Amino acid sequence: FAAILADGSIVTWGNPHRGGDSSQVQDQLKGVRQIQATFGGAFAAILADGSVVTPGKPCCGGDSSKVQNQLRGVQQVQA
Repeated sequence: FAAILADGSIVTWGNPHRGGDSSQVQDQLKGVRQIQATFGGAFAAILADGSVVTPGKPCCGGDSSKVQNQLRGVQQVQA
């Protein structure tokens, strides 16, 4: 699970292998506007500046490093 708090930060919990541990990117999860989960264990968080952070299993979308430079001005993500 992932919850967006009033200050725009995120709290995650549950199976750490299925997106329940976002500690590696916690410092990037500020000003979150929207989250979208995948079935397999990752999620995408759209930040207030339109960038995207993707915690979770790399095989399930948790690694967006190959397209990170294209993820600017994002309005919506659909899994």
